[in-house]
Amino acid sequence: MMTSVRALVIIDLVVRRGGRLALDAISCEVQTGSVTGLLGPSGCGKSTLMRAIVGVQIIESGSVRVLGEPAGTPQLRRRVGYVTQAPSVYADLTVLENLRYFARVLGAGEGRVDQVIATVSLDDHADQVTGSLSGGQRARVSLATALIGEPELLVLDEPTVGLDPVLRRDLWSHFRRLASSGVTLLVSSHVMDEAEHCDELLLMREGELVTSQTPDELRRRTGRQNLEDAFLALVEQQERT
Repeated sequence: MMTSVRALVIIDLVVRRGGRLALDAISCEVQTGSVTGLLGPSGCGKSTLMRAIVGVQIIESGSVRVLGEPAGTPQLRRRVGYVTQAPSVYADLTVLENLRYFARVLGAGEGRVDQVIATVSLDDHADQVTGSLSGGQRARVSLATALIGEPELLVLDEPTVGLDPVLRRDLWSHFRRLASSGVTLLVSSHVMDEAEHCDELLLMREGELVTSQTPDELRRRTGRQNLEDAFLALVEQQERT
């Protein structure tokens, strides 16, 4: 359930990468206990924004506060979970060995390892070497490592890419359960139908934040029921002004 507490506050964030303006004065807020979708075409700046939130992106100006702290501070290390697009696990270790390693780093118990393996539906693959898994299975191992420390904020970069429809459905159901328990989720995607699962939408294009609205607000604003059509209509409106 959403509260009025802000898990993320971003003000006038500017980032350049390779001399190119990657984020152009981004300002937005994300409420605690919400599932917020960060959506837009590939290359629009979603991953750069997520990197700034978790504190691994050099910024030119502006500010990013995460759970009341400046992004990247050591105090946030266990409170924030981050899943990159590419699976960030050890290919030569089994699923269980990977999760036990990250559990030791974060000070989590063995029981937590069993819980997250069940959460991502990898019980039957726990003793399998991670490098031999499918791409979707490796992505689930990465998600499990992010869940180990029971983070207050989960930053998920394209977590459902390459997953079959049933697993995508199950993961979104789990994201919703996490939000109901007070966890804040920021989930990026370039697939607009995933916007239906979100409380709030941050829509990006060419390094700019086009809008920050709920799905229903976006529909009312554009008069379109399909969210992809609504996004395109909004872009067209802005291009005409």
